[in-house]
Amino acid sequence: MALYDRDYNNTADAGFETTTGTATVAFMKQTYQLLGASMVSSALGAYLTMPYAATIAGYKWFLFGFVMLMVFFGFNMTRKNPTLHLVALFVFTFAMGVMLVPLLAMVIGQGNGMLIGNAFLMTSVLFGALSLFAINSKSDFSSWGKPLFITMIVIFIASLVNIFILQSPLMHVIVTAGILLLFSLFTIYDTQNIANGAYDSPVDAAVSLFLDFFNMFTAILQLLGIMGDD
Repeated sequence: MALYDRDYNNTADAGFETTTGTATVAFMKQTYQLLGASMVSSALGAYLTMPYAATIAGYKWFLFGFVMLMVFFGFNMTRKNPTLHLVALFVFTFAMGVMLVPLLAMVIGQGNGMLIGNAFLMTSVLFGALSLFAINSKSDFSSWGKPLFITMIVIFIASLVNIFILQSPLMHVIVTAGILLLFSLFTIYDTQNIANGAYDSPVDAAVSLFLDFFNMFTAILQLLGIMGDD
């Protein structure tokens, strides 16, 4: 799991609102264009490195460390340079695609390659529905930030405990379902934040949405694989 530099306070209090309190149409359009380009970059990373799945699996924690450094430090360092900030976005999403390779290779190796397409379609429909709900809803979701962040930390710790200690298939299902629910709620929260003008850069906004989509996709793919496993 990963988390970008989200605003966990009310956006009005944080001073991020624009003069109108909402993002412009151009900003929203650019954000979703960058999100689409990020998905292409991630897919390219997975496609180009798929033949090296075994090697990547051996270095998965190094990859995880790299993406976490990008999440918490890399984008902050490049934010003042728009060109470098954009490059950082594609380097990051490419690396996320590479990190996904062991899971994709495992699914394909089990003869369930069609699940990848099904998971992407399901994620796209769910993500789109949640985004539309967030944009059109009259409810204020700004108070969700801190509870979602705390929940993410709890799920992350539970995931590590299960990986290194419990190694329980049931626990893995519970954690994966929790990730799906968590980032579904994050999609609503982040989308409304973007619509309310909480981001100064469409790159930052695209990163947040990309992480939501990516985590939902991996969770759905794993759950489909588990349900289809005898």
